[in-house]
Amino acid sequence: MTGFRIRPVSPAEHDALGEVSIRSYLEGGLLLGGLDDPYAPNLRDVALRAASATVLVAVDGDTGAILGGVTLAFHGSAMAQLAGPGEAEIRMLAVDPGAQGRGVGSALAAACVERARAEDGTKRVVLCSQQAMTTAHRVYARLGFERAPELDWYPLPEVLLWGFQLVL
Repeated sequence: MTGFRIRPVSPAEHDALGEVSIRSYLEGGLLLGGLDDPYAPNLRDVALRAASATVLVAVDGDTGAILGGVTLAFHGSAMAQLAGPGEAEIRMLAVDPGAQGRGVGSALAAACVERARAEDGTKRVVLCSQQAMTTAHRVYARLGFERAPELDWYPLPEVLLWGFQLVL
């Protein structure tokens, strides 16, 4: 994890993380409607995410720039879409395109798993991912996640999200 650190986002960083999230999803081809995609406002509104979930950022050690971020929601959070009782959910993992390949995404996902393990009563971490996010799928596999087809769902008729789980 040389060159950056993972920590909770500060309110002063909400806008910067929102822009990093948008850039990451846009350049990754994950916002089918571009900036008009219905998911774009969710990515941009970090304050809303932080109001009911844990939002972590990866910050460059030299410049302080936001390199990426992720949302960790526990069951009962307004941000949890899949998490049931005793579960945590990883959402909106995004890495600035210029920082990809530095291990930022892996470190953010690992930090979520560690926080979930530390939360009393959490037995499983779940997440969903677009089929095209093959780099993310490799990160999840290295952390021990397995495909969980029973968690697959369609947020839009043309978008199938694959479910993954890690039993703690």
